[in-house]
Amino acid sequence: MKKVPCTLLSGILLAALAPPLLRGQASSIPSATTAAPTAQTQEQRGRQLMDEMVTALGGDEWLHRKDMQFHGRIAAFFQGRPNGMVVEFDAWQQFPEGGQPQAERIGFLTDKSMLFPGKKIDVVQIWTGGEGYEVTYKGKTSLPKDQVEDYYRRQNHSIESVVRDWLKAPGVMVLYDGTSMVERRMADEVTILSANNDGVTIDLDATTHLPLRRTFQWRNTTFKDHDEDVEEYDDYHTFQGLPTPLTITRYHNGDMTNQRFLTNVQYNTGLPHELFNPDHLLKKK
Repeated sequence: MKKVPCTLLSGILLAALAPPLLRGQASSIPSATTAAPTAQTQEQRGRQLMDEMVTALGGDEWLHRKDMQFHGRIAAFFQGRPNGMVVEFDAWQQFPEGGQPQAERIGFLTDKSMLFPGKKIDVVQIWTGGEGYEVTYKGKTSLPKDQVEDYYRRQNHSIESVVRDWLKAPGVMVLYDGTSMVERRMADEVTILSANNDGVTIDLDATTHLPLRRTFQWRNTTFKDHDEDVEEYDDYHTFQGLPTPLTITRYHNGDMTNQRFLTNVQYNTGLPHELFNPDHLLKKK
């Protein structure tokens, strides 16, 4: 694959980086299988599966993560086919634990030069407070409105948001939809419906209870129809006791848009808050 010019980096990585999660490598994850009572209602079974998912992901340690940092690469696709572009990145994520705001920083890596081997970061994206910014040593600029809306729409329908917010909201319904198949893996399918008729569907590995797929739809205001966003999670490895998917594949209306491959994952390293301050400019290289 050919490397991407620095000026194109921001737009390529944007669509894929949202809160990171999830699909199972059963050989390295202990089974969390629990027998389901036959007399359970759809609601009872659905909530039981959500509890089992949280336990499989790490329980209280997963629920109370403070931050996460990781290195990775992302491959972009057009109409479901690879377009030959690959981007290397570093990312830092702050979770809303203990009153701190949720935020994310993504740095795009490029080669320094032929004379000076190694990598450098000249451009970062920072997502905080419902806004998105591109930051360089020259200053910051706001990212386009449609990209910001897409990022926070996916964040609000992420598995973290479902567990942290949706399941605790009044009027929410959690329904077991039966079994499904995700990339030839047997899965239990659960749909979470909010009081305002918004919904998220999560497919869980029937053996490990780790998420294999997250799906939601929203109304396209331009074409007056519905769009669908899907993320699939694969190649789980355990870091600091927390199972983490190293391969995340995103689909839009059935077409693959990108694949993200993570390495070097770390949790709870005590990231400084200024890391997510868009007014803190990069140093000129």
